[in-house]
Amino acid sequence: MDCPMAETPVTDNWHWLMTKGGKTSIPHLAMPPFMSNKGCYTGSLGNLARWLGEQAEGLGVMVFPGFPASEVLFDDSGAVAGVITQDMGVAADGSHKPDYQPGMEIHAKYTLFAEGARGNLTKKMKAKFDLEADCQPQVYGLGIKELWDIPADKHVPGRVIHTQGWPLAESDTWGGGFLYHQANGQVALGFVTALDYKNPYVSPFQEFQRWKQHPAIREYLEGGTRVAYGARAINEGGWQSVPRLAFPGGALIGCAAGFVNVPRIKGSHTAMKSGMLAAESAAAAIAAGHEKTELADYDTNLRDSWIAKELKQVKNAQPLVAKFGGDVGTILAGVDMWMRQLKIGLPLSMKHHRDYEELQRADLHQPIAYPKPDGEISFDRLTSVAYSFTNHAEDQRNHLLVEDMELQKRSELGVYAGPSTRYCPAGVYEWVENEDTGEPKFVINSQNCVHCKTCDIKDPNQNIEWTTPEGGGGPNYPNM
Repeated sequence: MDCPMAETPVTDNWHWLMTKGGKTSIPHLAMPPFMSNKGCYTGSLGNLARWLGEQAEGLGVMVFPGFPASEVLFDDSGAVAGVITQDMGVAADGSHKPDYQPGMEIHAKYTLFAEGARGNLTKKMKAKFDLEADCQPQVYGLGIKELWDIPADKHVPGRVIHTQGWPLAESDTWGGGFLYHQANGQVALGFVTALDYKNPYVSPFQEFQRWKQHPAIREYLEGGTRVAYGARAINEGGWQSVPRLAFPGGALIGCAAGFVNVPRIKGSHTAMKSGMLAAESAAAAIAAGHEKTELADYDTNLRDSWIAKELKQVKNAQPLVAKFGGDVGTILAGVDMWMRQLKIGLPLSMKHHRDYEELQRADLHQPIAYPKPDGEISFDRLTSVAYSFTNHAEDQRNHLLVEDMELQKRSELGVYAGPSTRYCPAGVYEWVENEDTGEPKFVINSQNCVHCKTCDIKDPNQNIEWTTPEGGGGPNYPNM
């Protein structure tokens, strides 16, 4: 059926433990079998999603690209009854422009929330129905990604490389990088920084730029051309952070629920399977004449599925590395995964702390001296944002809401030294001097936003809320 993901099968796997100037290959034989990428493919998930959308439309499914859901509809019983799409044509001052169009009400017998990590409406469903009452809080990492066209003599179709260690070890945090050789002389490379870091001077974007300068990574990129850039928060909580999945009239699927296999940095397969299970439950309920009830069998079926089995095997990997660091934590995580593979693991699920709670006062840390970009391998943020092809209408309401601007100045800047200027991978936030008063002023360049959701996650006071911008706005990721 000409699926775009079937072009480049994985040919070889590498896992590197990196120091500042060198690397050590960790044999894949030392890892549990489920960590292998044998039988997988490298390619563009964006292209796959577009292709799947075409297949769905061919089956009669109606797809509405460019119309984000901004509100949830409820019926008189309190059950979810559908969504309302974002208004179009609202000016920054709230007035209606000549092309104003109110959002559409889309009514449904069941609404499945598939917003990805840290969805705006998913947050509201979790709060309204207390879905996280019996699970650990979700935690996140920020993934930053680029596409490069590289010279033919450096391209090895199907090669997969994962890295850990430097440079994050120098910043007392953890995460890792990846480099995938895809079709047509292109590589996808990226870097994930766990958002539970303590030092407010950490900049995930700058850590990514440092990582690219490592000799083992740079050698692939020299002579190449960067063609795209993007960023997105990903779930890292694992099985113990999966909430109750069903509620009257709706359910959570995919990364809205948190089905990412953290050690493998993969979640598309679990997301798709969860959607299948939810669809089967909804179809059965409708066929039985039940509407807007709770799909309890979806929750039960998922917890009995291979999704649960897979995620339980790796559930302690993230918290072990977070607690004991990249070196010791990786060894302990490997031992735990092997024991679970052999079905002798301890009946223990380690706990999480919310990412923003981990951030410490700036006076407890020293600023990090990141190197300046060279414009060849490493770049500045604003130049990078241009390669995300982000576009927002200039005259629209700011979709990044600050609840208490005085708190932002007193605490986010005064106590934590303005981490928003560093954790945002798109240069959205700035602290500048007010020309009239000389006081610090918080500037939000919302047109730069690449919808990664990091501000909504890492702001130390939970004072910033990401909401849906006007439809059609945001990054446009070709081949990402």
